[in-house]
Amino acid sequence: MPGFQDIQGQDHIKIHFKKAVENNKVSHAYILSGEAGTGRKSLADAFALTLLCEKHGTNPCLSCHGCKQVLSGNHPDLIYVTHEKPASIGVDDIRIQINNTIMIRPYSGNYKIYIVDEAEKMTVQAQNALLKTIEEPPKYAVMILITSNPDGFLPTILSRCVQLKLKPLRDSVIRDFLTDNMEVPEIKADVYAAFARGNLGRAKKIAESEDFQHLYDELLYLLKNIRDMDISMLLSYIKRMKEEDADLFECLDFMQIWYRDVLMFKVTKDANLLIFKDEYSAINELSQKTGYDGFENILQAIDKAKVRLEANVNMELALELMFLAMKEN
Repeated sequence: MPGFQDIQGQDHIKIHFKKAVENNKVSHAYILSGEAGTGRKSLADAFALTLLCEKHGTNPCLSCHGCKQVLSGNHPDLIYVTHEKPASIGVDDIRIQINNTIMIRPYSGNYKIYIVDEAEKMTVQAQNALLKTIEEPPKYAVMILITSNPDGFLPTILSRCVQLKLKPLRDSVIRDFLTDNMEVPEIKADVYAAFARGNLGRAKKIAESEDFQHLYDELLYLLKNIRDMDISMLLSYIKRMKEEDADLFECLDFMQIWYRDVLMFKVTKDANLLIFKDEYSAINELSQKTGYDGFENILQAIDKAKVRLEANVNMELALELMFLAMKEN
């Protein structure tokens, strides 16, 4: 469990939490929203660790009894709300784990902290049960709701919580983390960072995934040779993607990054701006062979394929139309 200093980016939230501690103005309820992998849980954990630290600073000391209890997962005043049904957090989960225990004063610290992960899974009844507690909480209670979708909450819940939204990280922050902490080569780190779209958790997963490396090699071969492939080769490629159960949206994201890279090089002629730096010669050649209209048509075809797949149009048809547009342009 990290302190604030170990969390990449999200400075606006770290500053908010530190000021709340420093000025003794900790709210009774927070919503931390953002997609999975952006550091929501790390921020909630770091805030809880700071509040339960016996030194009462804006960073946890990591050495006092309170910090050690939190770090070992044994602090009696830090409660992670769990739920047995994977798809929902029910009214009994909230009543038993929060409402029935919240009036018991903290055992050792100044705060009693409840962290609800995947809080968007709370049923309406569960949210109404929580609302009663949020409306009149004891002064020592702090609730942190972690969610990927705050729109799933009742307006009455939203209005009573401090809402903090996580931002995507800059590619350079992700790239530096991968090279410094995971020993990923710079050339690969650039691609992984672009592919992660500001999500450090996704970047870590990609860097550790053998499946992604296989996908990377396969897609690069396809993109560099698609003009010379006949339709039967493309159809067999589609068949293989289906058999390998590839994440098609991941594949389409990869293709978009590749073609945007080629287009960027066509416009700027600056190899330093490339994400796929080790593919310079292929990118240079493709940028000369394809016009601006061609790139626009290809990127539109990838967007259309995404829309068709989301609408459950036949996968083979959606990809065949896209590959043909790539081949023709």
